[in-house]
Amino acid sequence: MAANPGGGSTEADGGPVRHIPVLLSEVVEALEPRSGKVILDGTFGAGGYTSAILGAGAEVIALDRDPTAIAAGQALVDASGGRLKLHHTQFSHLADFAPEGGLDGVVLDIGVSSMQIDEADRGFSFQRNGPLDMRMSASGVSAADVVNRAKVGDLIRIFGFLGEEKQAGRIARAIEKQRAKEPFRTTRDLAGLIEVVTPRKAKDKIHPATRVFQALRIFVNDELGELAQALFAAERALKPGGRLVVVTFHSLEDRIVKKFFSERSGKASGSRHLPMAVTRPATFEPIGKGMVAASEAEAEVNPRARSAKLRAGLRTDAPAEKADMSIFDLPDLASLEKIGV
Repeated sequence: MAANPGGGSTEADGGPVRHIPVLLSEVVEALEPRSGKVILDGTFGAGGYTSAILGAGAEVIALDRDPTAIAAGQALVDASGGRLKLHHTQFSHLADFAPEGGLDGVVLDIGVSSMQIDEADRGFSFQRNGPLDMRMSASGVSAADVVNRAKVGDLIRIFGFLGEEKQAGRIARAIEKQRAKEPFRTTRDLAGLIEVVTPRKAKDKIHPATRVFQALRIFVNDELGELAQALFAAERALKPGGRLVVVTFHSLEDRIVKKFFSERSGKASGSRHLPMAVTRPATFEPIGKGMVAASEAEAEVNPRARSAKLRAGLRTDAPAEKADMSIFDLPDLASLEKIGV
């Protein structure tokens, strides 16, 4: 869920922007990597964070669900002198790769990368015509499957919640009518319909298809669920004194991270209607003064940084709590498995 969910901001100045790690110095400062430490980079991507962590002397366990990123990262593995291990998997499984003594740090850069957007055949951007795909892992249910098979009510909820699209109902009903004639196959098929249904007004800064494409990408890759599970996994995998650093690009993601750290802070919780609130030992303590945003200078150089937010926590010695998804209050959306049938 990056700053360019439909592919707009990377091309705003007339051409694609190469992937630049966002808030790199702030991430390294929060992680405190050095010789003898083991840091897990759950979103390897182009290896920006991993390279900086290796440069500070630490060992890195890196994960990525994108097979293209894994293939491209082999050169860095070969050059690391055995200090980098790279695995093809989702970051929600990060606890499975932690050493017996636990991790010293976990970093997560949430969302789609500019490299993925720039590849037309991945189907993330409507600015380059390609198959309506959007799968980070290159497997499973695609965006075309969702658009062509999901019920109208499910599409409305997906577009409305994950994309915060005010015209979700109008767009979903237009999709239903069009797919009865011919299925959607390409990014331009969908973007073209949305342009007709909700024409771009002169004052609008973003393309009318941006929010729908964002919603589909988040849904197809279960990005919010993956993030929530990764936070629980990091809580289990970090040793006391370990550091969890998360960079988000969208309010939905940031809300999940903020809620997680608040729930794990040890502060009293419970309903205001109950006489007694429950206190629990903190599993994380805040690092720094709270949320960190990119500077104006960084945002000017790297458009992807404009909406970036960093939050970090220090793992205490309290036992990990139950992985309770209900704390995030996520909506009940359609099942990917049922849509793929």
